[in-house]
Amino acid sequence: MRWFWVDRFTEFVCGSHAVAVKGVSLSEDHMHDHMVGYPIMPNSLVTEGMAQAGGLLVSEQYGFGELVVLGKLAKAKFYTQVRNGDTLTYRVQVESVRGDGAAVTATAHVGDKLHAEALLFYARLGDASDELFGAKLFSPRDLQHWLSLVGVFEVGVREDGTPMKESDYPLQECPSTL
Repeated sequence: MRWFWVDRFTEFVCGSHAVAVKGVSLSEDHMHDHMVGYPIMPNSLVTEGMAQAGGLLVSEQYGFGELVVLGKLAKAKFYTQVRNGDTLTYRVQVESVRGDGAAVTATAHVGDKLHAEALLFYARLGDASDELFGAKLFSPRDLQHWLSLVGVFEVGVREDGTPMKESDYPLQECPSTL
């Protein structure tokens, strides 16, 4: 994955909810391209951040071993602007998980202010090593690296409160890139 809209998870409870943060910097290219002379983070990228946070929460339900993609943005509402220097806090909550996918509610806050809320649906596409349209979407090694970078295994717990362990997931078999 090339674009990361989540810097770090501060809470991750399997099957339930997660909290992640994203620091917004003036050095990010999109801040200058969206509205020339008035840098703000586009709401589409805030939506992508909520989708990435929710997608990892849903993906854990399938052992991080299957492709889970955003299938539908059913509802989204935005209230403020995100400026350089702001820190976005994404809160995602699993509403339902089925065999073919899942539904997640998400919010994005800047400080104490609600910036956005959304209802996201994810589709479960199958084994992560499968190809889609003739190309791999990601490798398990890349996913393992990203999970480590954003701190999922540092803060993650199961619903019963026991810590998540990298060794509980098949991605552990991949050589570490750190």
